[in-house]
Amino acid sequence: MTNPRFKAILRHGDIIAATKELPPGQLPSESFGKRVFNRSVMQKMLPKEVFQNVIAAQEGREKIKKEFADTIAVAMKEWALSHGATHFSHWFQPLTGLGAEKHDSFIEWAEPGVVIEKFSAKQLIQGEPDASSFPSGGLRTTFEARGYTGWDPTSPVFLWKAGDGITLSIPSVFFSWTGAVLDSKIPLLRSDRKINDAVLRVLKLTGIEAGFVFSTLGMEQEYFVIDRNFRNLRPDLVLLGRTVLGAPSPKGQELQDHYFGAVKDRILRFMRDFEQAAFELGIPVKTRHNEVAPAQHEVAPVFEKASLAIDHNILLMEIMRQVATKHGLCCLLHEKPFHNINGSGKHCNWSLSTDTGINLLDPTDTPENNLHFLIILTAILHAIHRHGKLLRAAIGSVSNDFRLGGHEAPPAILSAYVGRELEALLKNIEEKGWHKSSKGSDSYDLGLHVIPELKQDNTDRNRTSPFAFTGNKFEFRAVGSSFNGSLPITVLNACVADSINEIMDEIERGSSNKRKLNPKELLESVMPVLRKYIKASKAVRFEGDNYSLAWAKEAKKRGLPNIAKSLYAFDALTEKATQKAFTDILRKEELNSRYEILTEIYGHTLNIEAKTIVDLFDTEVLPAVFATIRDLAEAIEEQKDLLGKKAASRQMARLKEIHDLVEKGINLVDRIKILREDADSLAGFERSKELLEEVFPLCLELRGISDSLEALVDDRHWRLPKYREILYMV
Repeated sequence: MTNPRFKAILRHGDIIAATKELPPGQLPSESFGKRVFNRSVMQKMLPKEVFQNVIAAQEGREKIKKEFADTIAVAMKEWALSHGATHFSHWFQPLTGLGAEKHDSFIEWAEPGVVIEKFSAKQLIQGEPDASSFPSGGLRTTFEARGYTGWDPTSPVFLWKAGDGITLSIPSVFFSWTGAVLDSKIPLLRSDRKINDAVLRVLKLTGIEAGFVFSTLGMEQEYFVIDRNFRNLRPDLVLLGRTVLGAPSPKGQELQDHYFGAVKDRILRFMRDFEQAAFELGIPVKTRHNEVAPAQHEVAPVFEKASLAIDHNILLMEIMRQVATKHGLCCLLHEKPFHNINGSGKHCNWSLSTDTGINLLDPTDTPENNLHFLIILTAILHAIHRHGKLLRAAIGSVSNDFRLGGHEAPPAILSAYVGRELEALLKNIEEKGWHKSSKGSDSYDLGLHVIPELKQDNTDRNRTSPFAFTGNKFEFRAVGSSFNGSLPITVLNACVADSINEIMDEIERGSSNKRKLNPKELLESVMPVLRKYIKASKAVRFEGDNYSLAWAKEAKKRGLPNIAKSLYAFDALTEKATQKAFTDILRKEELNSRYEILTEIYGHTLNIEAKTIVDLFDTEVLPAVFATIRDLAEAIEEQKDLLGKKAASRQMARLKEIHDLVEKGINLVDRIKILREDADSLAGFERSKELLEEVFPLCLELRGISDSLEALVDDRHWRLPKYREILYMV
């Protein structure tokens, strides 16, 4: 039988030869929001007062009025039907980390045997999917299955195209019949409300006019794209999205020739296709390029309100997977699909904005009054210092553990980089207790008179830092590529709001008189408080190379947590400091449920990895090795007959090398099976710990043996696509 791997290689050549050019696409401005029930659509279809109510609800200023709900539902239905929709769905984010949906058709009985399309206010506002199989972390039992979805008007309704059908999708929150929070969206929206209340205190103190404040987000999404034929021949990629075994390609990323290189035609067609679908859903994707690793790429959008940006990112990941299939490709969003080359992250560029258009983390937005920036910056650093373990938990997973600390991602130590200029400012406040304005940024002189003037930023971009200030935002680089960004951003909002409130309480106690202070008096009253908090959080500021071993040692001296395995960070969700920061966001039992769910998922993932590598070793590696041993043994016997035993001694050594590796591998498989069974007798944290500490190291050892055997086995017998094919034949 012909090796299926060779067949896939041949098919790849046929696919490339047969690839047709896509017809010219629409301009983004022409297609943007085409499948969204957006402002322009609503303005045409809704009465003025109803339209104004929906816009106010989108901005979080008021609720949808009951008397308007039917009018809105009818307009949505008519708009959806005009685009060919047949079903509607409440689209929500359960605690699986993914999106979820249940489709209902618009039909209702008009009379016996006759149906009509109908969509009511009740169907729009609230749904009732079966909640029994979603993780709840003990918030409800299996026999108490009822859960409700509720329309979230802050995120626009859209039309989802899949399987040649169109569904009206209604972004929603999800909760149990007792009111317990069962999703990622409710805490995120509550955290935004909390940071709004906290920051408005700062703005009132410093004289900045604003009606409300919200967190903003730009999510850089890294991903791999490989040929689908190769993916389908790799059970580990099918089940896990990552290779549990695979010898390195002779060429990796050491030449750095892929990074920002010319994008291959086939990949560019895929990019263009998914960008078009994204534009139609109102997702403002802007940047695309090759990343460091072969077959790795990145897409980045324009900034949006954080909750909408996260909704859009979840949709974008699904669009990318969907479109890749149409192109005979597979989009891998796992944090570490391939061993010994860079993994993928989701860099979350986070800031705070006002309804009046001020970016509160951009000092140039209000150059005449930057005290609010200094207060918020101090609170952010304090929050990162105090809640480092909690932030580590928020980015925790088995898949991200593979990535963190490698030379493509920040380490598990949560530190912050603020840049040379701000670092000098903070040191000045620490040492002298006063603030001195610095000069504006300079221009670069490259000695080339034909080059236009290039402005110098007020900070560099430290790509090794997990939380780096980049001039007008913080880049949270430690978030994993496959993540729903809700939990990391919820934690960030909650912790920063908590620190702002603490700082503001102290400032207000120190200036208890009712008289409004002039700028100089205000600065004098605020600066001692800021100095105290800047000093207290000094340990979290680091300007150097976060990849270096020296930093790990220095971080330990500073008392910063360095939690390599996420399992040991998750209990931060149950700590009192977390409960305080999450006041009005999640209750104690709801935080405990997140701990239980994350711990359980961690163990399940390790268990699936262990079962997968054992299966591959038994059914793929061993047959290939045994065939090679048989061929090699026959060849050695022929050598002996022709040249004598001594001449075949080197070949015998190779045969023994393969034999010894096989014996070690079989012994490891037996041990893994026994230890897995032992772990299955446990539950919760103890089961996950057993899998992590006892089973997983043996899996890594088994991988090493398998990869060594791959390098020795006759290529004709190796059926699994190799790294050199997967990464370079795209």
